[in-house]
Amino acid sequence: MNPALSVLTPQRIATEAFTDATTAVARLEEIYERNTRFLRDHFTTYVNGKLLSVRVRATYPFVRITTSTHARLDSHLSYGFVAGPGVHETTVTRPDLFRAYLKEQIRLLIENHCVPVEIGESSEPIPVHFAYRRDINIEAVLPGGGKSPVDRPLRDVFDTPDLAAMDDAIANGTLQRLPDAPEPLALFRAARVDYSLHRLYHYTGTDPEYFQNFVIFTNYQFYVDAFARLCHEYMASGHPDSDAFVEPGNVITHNARLGGGTTGGVPERMPQMPAFHLIEPGYRVSP
Repeated sequence: MNPALSVLTPQRIATEAFTDATTAVARLEEIYERNTRFLRDHFTTYVNGKLLSVRVRATYPFVRITTSTHARLDSHLSYGFVAGPGVHETTVTRPDLFRAYLKEQIRLLIENHCVPVEIGESSEPIPVHFAYRRDINIEAVLPGGGKSPVDRPLRDVFDTPDLAAMDDAIANGTLQRLPDAPEPLALFRAARVDYSLHRLYHYTGTDPEYFQNFVIFTNYQFYVDAFARLCHEYMASGHPDSDAFVEPGNVITHNARLGGGTTGGVPERMPQMPAFHLIEPGYRVSP
């Protein structure tokens, strides 16, 4: 039996209060990028055969707001506020991807409740798989035919996805909150969001950052064909409102007015739910 390992973590960044949404999101990004890089660096050491005598752990950043009253300035919006007094908190992943959303939400929380938000490091571990933008098997290749040269199993050294903990209890209204635990500030915590982000590429063949503000779902292939044909025409003609067109495999056709050209590789087989994205500033569409 392997003895219990001590835990190696990055130096903790102190929790800090913010009254400006932009600087608050910048701190979220700082914590997230530092902690995921910490995991990637140690995972590289692990797959290169170095025996780690510690358990490696880094955690997600959190957003917290504490209020003492039911009052809020703007009651017309259906978001950007908490329902009542107390401590409300959630963990955050990929702040780079959700930057505009987070800035808006945090700005409204600060303005509506006239209190700062706190940003810090949570106790929710980042699964090492989610420290990578895609499947860990794509970005970190294990030597020896996919087997680590280290005797200790991956789960003994790193946190891995726990499907039992990544549930929809908050959204379903079935969350059993522990005494004195904060109220949820979002419907999904960071690991649950990460799980969905990683599934997007698996099912659609395109990375999450290409998904647009408006999504069209269809099971009629001729609609998809017509959309793709129209988008290619936009790119070739230098359409003034479109920057690029993205297809499965992250095949990107750039607008001729921006230099044109195509990058990426067509996949050997189409994914289960192929996605196509017309990249436009502002109003944007993904079928």
